[in-house]
Amino acid sequence: TERSFQKQDAVFLNAKSVSKKNARWHKDIGLGFKTPAEAISGTYIDKKCPFTGNVSIRGRILSGVVKSTKMKRTIIVRREYLHYITKYQRYEKRHKNIAAHLSPAFIGVEVGDIVTVGQCRPLSKTIRFNVIKHQKKQVKGSKRFQKF
Repeated sequence: TERSFQKQDAVFLNAKSVSKKNARWHKDIGLGFKTPAEAISGTYIDKKCPFTGNVSIRGRILSGVVKSTKMKRTIIVRREYLHYITKYQRYEKRHKNIAAHLSPAFIGVEVGDIVTVGQCRPLSKTIRFNVIKHQKKQVKGSKRFQKF
């Protein structure tokens, strides 16, 4: 889809000795998160990917439910939480939507799946998080509050 030549910044392609078998660069982001197999063996180029690009994960690690996948390489994650009202000694439901970059390493992320996002530098006007883990949606009984 991109018209320009796509290459990773960390890989030098014009070496005199021809060994282009391991010409893909990837890293371990740490914090106990595994690098996806697609990031290691895939062919995609994404400079905003935490596994193959120039982005470091630091700060907060959050989890939520995927609400929208309509944008290119970006998803909306809904985080639901309970807020305590002292006067009535009860809780109310609240939520926040977070825009997160979705690397091509995660194949098949759909609405309703649970993702873990890590904070990184600002990638665009609204995106400050990057998807670092993906879990498929588990279908259980009736409709209820997602987190509990």
